[in-house]
Amino acid sequence: MDINAEIPHVFKLLKSEISNILAADSLCREKVNITCRTLTPEEALGNPERDDFPLQKGREKLMQAEIGQHAGQAFTDRPGNLSGTVQEIFDLPPVNNYHRAAIVATLNALLRKSGRIENSVHCKDDGPRLCSIDLTNELKQRYGNPRLVMIGLQPAMAEALSNEFDMRIMDLDPDNANKLFNKIQVETAPYSIADLEAWADLLLVTGSTVVNGSIDQFLNIGKPVLYFGTTIAGPAELLKLERICPRST
Repeated sequence: MDINAEIPHVFKLLKSEISNILAADSLCREKVNITCRTLTPEEALGNPERDDFPLQKGREKLMQAEIGQHAGQAFTDRPGNLSGTVQEIFDLPPVNNYHRAAIVATLNALLRKSGRIENSVHCKDDGPRLCSIDLTNELKQRYGNPRLVMIGLQPAMAEALSNEFDMRIMDLDPDNANKLFNKIQVETAPYSIADLEAWADLLLVTGSTVVNGSIDQFLNIGKPVLYFGTTIAGPAELLKLERICPRST
């Protein structure tokens, strides 16, 4: 079987960008050790007011890559620990969520170290609640009163946004099916991207779609797409995607 058939298109786009970084940055040619470790919910989130985040439910874990004092993160449902040089991590075939999370977390740490990105570490404690307020205000300022589709349930955001916008909430976790946020019911897969594109003025998409590969559906969509979260910090910088993450550090 052709291994490339299993590689999401986004990683084919990132490959050339990463090659340019490795060729141009002397730091990347050195044998820098990367350690990817899985954060506990408390390490990742602290003690937020809510207890219904995916991290707390155990559906996803947050992998963290560290280059010296610089950290990058990636959400994944297939976490694991590994270490190696930057080149070794980037040489992993991006054919599953474990390898893709390691590559993305490492990319985020590397770009954080080089100063190309900020806000690559998840907010904690009261941060998710404050983030949802910031996000709501930012969307109103930038887009007015759009019909909004959220791809990937983030409960604090969904609660705040559903107070202000006509919206639909989509999520892959069947346990979230039929949950209500201000009378807006969570819809789960399968759903039609064409239907969402036709209905929405704006799509707000979780950055973890870069790890599971589903981001490919949104790269050339005909409506504005805004990605949220720390996972997509580096890919958004390299691929010129719009990203928002108000309370990350």
